[in-house]
Amino acid sequence: MTLDKAGLASGYVTTVNLDSSGTLPGDIDALVVGVHSGSDGPQPAPGAEHADQALGGRLAASLTALGVTGKAGEIAKIPTLGAAPVPLIAVVGLGDAPKEGSYDLEVLRRAAGTATRSLAGSARVALALPATSAEQTEAIALGGLLGAYTFTRYRTRDEDKPPVRELTVLGSAAGADEAVRRATVIAESVTLVRDLVNTPPSDLWPARFAEIATERGTAAGLGVEVLDETALKEGGYGGLVAVGQGSARPPRLVRLSYRHPEADKTLAFVGKGITFDSGGLSLKPTTAMDWMKSDMGGAGAVLGALIGIARLGLKVNAIGYLCLAENMPSGTAQRPSDVLTTFGGKTVEVLNTDAEGRLVLADGLGRAAQDSPDVLVDIATLTGAQIIALGNRTTGVMGNDDALRDEVVAVANEVGEPAWGMPLPEELRRSLDSAVADIANVHPDRVAGMLAAAVFLREFVPDGLRWAHLDIAGPAFHRTEPYGYTVKGGTGAGTRTLIGLAARYAK
Repeated sequence: MTLDKAGLASGYVTTVNLDSSGTLPGDIDALVVGVHSGSDGPQPAPGAEHADQALGGRLAASLTALGVTGKAGEIAKIPTLGAAPVPLIAVVGLGDAPKEGSYDLEVLRRAAGTATRSLAGSARVALALPATSAEQTEAIALGGLLGAYTFTRYRTRDEDKPPVRELTVLGSAAGADEAVRRATVIAESVTLVRDLVNTPPSDLWPARFAEIATERGTAAGLGVEVLDETALKEGGYGGLVAVGQGSARPPRLVRLSYRHPEADKTLAFVGKGITFDSGGLSLKPTTAMDWMKSDMGGAGAVLGALIGIARLGLKVNAIGYLCLAENMPSGTAQRPSDVLTTFGGKTVEVLNTDAEGRLVLADGLGRAAQDSPDVLVDIATLTGAQIIALGNRTTGVMGNDDALRDEVVAVANEVGEPAWGMPLPEELRRSLDSAVADIANVHPDRVAGMLAAAVFLREFVPDGLRWAHLDIAGPAFHRTEPYGYTVKGGTGAGTRTLIGLAARYAK
């Protein structure tokens, strides 16, 4: 294992290539084909002819004997026992056959991810899933790469079943080469975010995060500026300073910038980067704290997205702000009832120090607004209320512009990151009134916590600036069994949505 200059490492070294020869490549350990569920039994999907030939025309009989149904996410393995040029055939369910071959891209992503997860221990895998268009080819390559991800930095022994190291997508659609390149760039962006989220806070504090952002961002051609604790105090970033003052590891604000000479739109992204959230003096219960290394998932997504946007060369200007702090209890920590002054001058009464994400985002939003972007988007693991309302897989999207909110939701669902638009009820603003400051950081009721947090953030967005807020509290960290291309731990949630939004504005 090799660490980069910033001390970050990953077990992710899977590569992907395209084979358009129309024949089965040699020297592979497993071949993946798709199968549909049908009224007359499982139906092989396009691409499965490779497996049928390898089995001497016995694929259908083998599927029937194995009891394969073809339902989405199902996986079955058929050893060929030397009767075919490939040792193992993996059959993955695609659900019902689509009309006219118009495959749902997320079905293909998840199928490829399910296959590569299940084939750990097979070094070289060929994916013979339906790939009749560049979009389908990209979906298969991306799903396969993300499903093969593993995080091995802290393992002291070799994996019993190492992940797939080389993927070959079988297909010859127009634009397939570029599609595989896009998939590789996006997968590497998501992988960086997963690595960051999975890294324990002992090895990822604000200054270290800033070092990683500087190294990776500079390598991708981004402009990078880092404000340390002294610059934050002098600059009036009261939210970041207050949240970080209880920790021995001071806060940072990182500004990333990408410019394209032909761009006529500018997007600004702001990410919450709490490298560990104890709750501060409003201490969290133990069971709510052990996965709080993931509380920097929003900042991670912004970093990954900016790098992806730059590497793809999208014709858009993009600016990213990483609001980095560690929220700890100590003799210097902020106290409930403290009043702080955010960037831009608005004052906030802190009634709950565990509602710290919105405080650092207030600074980030205020600073990002000075760049005069066409669109401002923040992304954060902001509220437990998001998980209560929408579960662990669906991002809540809010904003001051319904059209932008709906656009973000559409992009998120298109790229395979489920999202749902939510309202910002005006009556919630009164519940944030403070007797001593411009606004309080929480409202007194337990209801509508996700919405109230967004209402708070809206106060720091200038009138006339289109803004959307993504709450990824649940989606950023997957704590149960893997599925599709989603592994346990950090998911990289939001990264593909931000890249997809930038791609839309680039057009």
